Order: sequence, then C-alpha cells, then structure tokens
Amino acid sequence: MSKMDAQRAMREARYEERAAAATRTPAPSAATLPPAARSTEEPDPPAESESPLDPLCGHRSINGRSCTREQGHSARSHRYS
Repeated sequence: MSKMDAQRAMREARYEERAAAATRTPAPSAATLPPAARSTEEPDPPAESESPLDPLCGHRSINGRSCTREQGHSARSHRYS
C-alpha cells in the first residue's frame, strides 16, 4: 500500500466515524429532563471588568500591553505601556 492509499484509508475511516457519530441520538436536553433532574443553581453573574481602584482604560494591545489612559477616554488612540 502506498502512502497515498494509506492516507485515503485513514480519511475514509475518519469520515465513517463522524457519520456514525452524527446519526446517534443526542443526549437529552434540560427541557426534556424531569424537574427534579434540572439544575436549580443560577449561573454566577459576570465579574465587573472595571473596579473603582482601577480608573485606567485597560484596553489590551496585540502584544499584551494595556492602555494607560483614563477609563472612557475620548482620545481615538490608546496609549500603551
């Protein structure tokens, strides 16, 4: 068997596995579970991104530096350090 034949066979095997997985029945969702099995725990609210002690903008640049201008600055550009 050549290298290309081996690759083709592996690709076809993965395709068959994915096709078989797609035809399986999905797990029951929370709407179909009885009320006792549903989680009554509320998700935590998202943490506030700004704190009163951090009046800086905090915008992150691509290389990981953060903006040192004040929160909500009107300047069009950020000042990184």
